[in-house]
Amino acid sequence: MDPLTHALSGALLARAAAPSSSQSRAGKTDLPLRLQIAAGFIAAAFPDVDFALRLIDTLTYLNWHQGPTHSLVLLPLWAWLLARLFSWLTRGRYAWQLFYLPACLGITIHIAGDLITSYGLMLFTPFSTERFYLSFVFVIDPWFSLIIIAGLIASWCYPQYRIPAIVALAVLCGYVIFLSTLHQQAVKIATHHADAEVMPQAQISVLPQPLSPFHWKIIIRQHETYHLAHVNLRQSGVEQQTDTDTWRLARMAAAYRPIAENNWQVQQQFGNSPANTQLAREAWLAPTFASFRTFAQFPVLERMDISEKDLCAWFYDLRFKFPELPPSFRYGVCRQNGHSDWQMFRQRGLFYID
Repeated sequence: MDPLTHALSGALLARAAAPSSSQSRAGKTDLPLRLQIAAGFIAAAFPDVDFALRLIDTLTYLNWHQGPTHSLVLLPLWAWLLARLFSWLTRGRYAWQLFYLPACLGITIHIAGDLITSYGLMLFTPFSTERFYLSFVFVIDPWFSLIIIAGLIASWCYPQYRIPAIVALAVLCGYVIFLSTLHQQAVKIATHHADAEVMPQAQISVLPQPLSPFHWKIIIRQHETYHLAHVNLRQSGVEQQTDTDTWRLARMAAAYRPIAENNWQVQQQFGNSPANTQLAREAWLAPTFASFRTFAQFPVLERMDISEKDLCAWFYDLRFKFPELPPSFRYGVCRQNGHSDWQMFRQRGLFYID
């Protein structure tokens, strides 16, 4: 989920949890509503401070993003530290205990928001680095964000009531349930294809995609072979292809095809050239490439660069390849001809995060 949506969701949850009469109570032991909302806003943005890991390098960030700061085990510690910070910022006027609940709520809704995306959270760090995810929502979902914004606007218009915030959260839950039904539809499509192609023990993954909640990428992996499909669950008939001169976003949307088209592609992890497969596999297993192997869930060879002087093998993760866009997070290993030592390199992509 994008950082702003995270922060706004924390503000919305803090408003929903605050007593309706909190503004009218004058005791110094009460935390004003504005500070409760501010605490929820900041706390919900806090877990993404792990972005600072990019100062080390991008792969360190990718491998530890949504790690310790997104842990349910460490949540009480982070909330306590934030509550202490908020109390200090008010010069001790309000005890840290008053900020603890909004801080907990903010971090909790951030974790929930990331759990329903497809990247994966280390929920039980430091006891486990296993990642958990539900893959219901794309990382940037305008409808998801608009529901939160609408709830905050309604809460601002009626500050004496928390009902608007509660209703917005209920609608948000309903939207996520709706997305979960689309997820199940995509899983059924994948299962039917795997059965039809007789792929026992195939690994099925369905990933939400940009531009529409009906856009899904289906990945079926069997050993070193991927079966891929970009589907639009809302379309039932065959539509004409979009003109190549059309706006890029329109071409991206057109790439997600109706189920009836059976638009499956087969892609090999180490490419389709038998002559280069062994070289690509050797490059993939190079010790220096260990950090990228940890990151990539669905690795695939993009290309082999072979010249008289050196050899390079470039890989990317299918999770981060979208229609009409170059892959994000492309890494490769290269070595000079006649040498056995591989060196890892990063190829810049279209976005800053690449």
